[in-house]
Amino acid sequence: VCYYCGKGVRQDYNEAFRWFKAAAEQGHAKAQCNLGVCYDYGQGVQQDYYEAFSWYKAAAEQGIAYAQYNLGYYYFWGQGVRQDYNEAFRWYKAAAEQGDTYAQNYLGYCYENGKGVKQDYNEAFRWYKAAAEQGDTYAQNNLGYCYENGKGVKQDYNEAFRWYKAAAEQGDTYAQNNLGYCYENGKGVKQDYNEAFRWYKAAAEQGNEVAQCNLGNCYYNGQGVRRDYKEAFRWYKTAAEQGYADAQCNLGNCYYNGQGVRRDYKEAFRWYKVAAEQGEVYAQNNLGNCYYFGRGVKQDFKEAFRWYKAAAEQGYSDAQNSLGNCYYHGEGVRKDYNEAFRWYKTAAEQGIAEAKNSLGNCYYYGQGVRKDFNEAFRWYKTAAEQGIAEAQYNLGRYYSDGKGVKKDYKEAYYWYLISSRNDYTAAEKEVKRIENKLTDQQKQEVQD
Repeated sequence: VCYYCGKGVRQDYNEAFRWFKAAAEQGHAKAQCNLGVCYDYGQGVQQDYYEAFSWYKAAAEQGIAYAQYNLGYYYFWGQGVRQDYNEAFRWYKAAAEQGDTYAQNYLGYCYENGKGVKQDYNEAFRWYKAAAEQGDTYAQNNLGYCYENGKGVKQDYNEAFRWYKAAAEQGDTYAQNNLGYCYENGKGVKQDYNEAFRWYKAAAEQGNEVAQCNLGNCYYNGQGVRRDYKEAFRWYKTAAEQGYADAQCNLGNCYYNGQGVRRDYKEAFRWYKVAAEQGEVYAQNNLGNCYYFGRGVKQDFKEAFRWYKAAAEQGYSDAQNSLGNCYYHGEGVRKDYNEAFRWYKTAAEQGIAEAKNSLGNCYYYGQGVRKDFNEAFRWYKTAAEQGIAEAQYNLGRYYSDGKGVKKDYKEAYYWYLISSRNDYTAAEKEVKRIENKLTDQQKQEVQD
């Protein structure tokens, strides 16, 4: 130990290893654990996980808590031994019950995620709390997560904030990021973008990829700092290169829109694809757009359909609308009005204005659903009120023709005029036609 720690003598791992080995071979439990550490980290000897496992096991079986924790860790990650969550749980529990905070935290993780034991949020909370109260930063962050999400305990943002702050102030980057999130969204504390920025920056500068992405968002949106697309791009790129899918999608957006970097559809496509393949829903939709419009890649409706479908099935409403368009027009898939209707309806019910107009068309023409002028009118109206020029035109046609609604030239003129002002070409002709049916006073009332 003196040689290992440099106490009373110059630090010398080689000598430390030699004496640990001598004692370990005589059955000294602590020496066996220390010898395992030497093999684990390659201190005084070539790194050898199998030897480390062997000595940790010898010490663990004699009741050394730190060896039990390390043995659990080796089983958990399959390091020096075949991965075995049941054995990992057993050894974490043995160490945790002796008060080892690392083991208590990992035991909580096993309970939270059902690794080697049946999932139990109450037990996860109990063990995280035991370690957190002893100052373990990882456990403090995990305890904050339990409070934030109501896992094993009643949801309590104030307590979540408190534990995130305790860990963040000790330098834990995950907690710093989570604390930034609390400040950004006013959870457990008054909303404060400046503080959110500060904590995201602290974690980002230590290499936390999630915080790097969030810091990019701060620069992108001008929250807590002056808007700066170049800085946003820089942080997105840093996080993206670490494999963080959200940042990869955002980096793709920067390239696609020319924000913080010169516009480059090929680079946008590349980053969207990397993120999409990890299941990032926005990237899947954006990748579909690239294939659909031939931006950064050769136009390919089948690939566009495939990626729209992937995003749509994850519940992303824009992709659901685009998928409806594919089915409606037979692009990348066989034309199918029933499927088009289904996806338009799903997107429309989530508030997508374009889908509402398309759903109105389905009802109006009886495509994928029985013809119903009243339903068509209802969907056209909601789309028109959201600013969709075609829907405004369609609503004008309804009032002009008196289909599903009482004929009203003044209302027709109102909607045609709005549609025309929104650059819907077909509406211009109708404005002129309806004008002849109105008095000057009626036209003035509409225009006012």
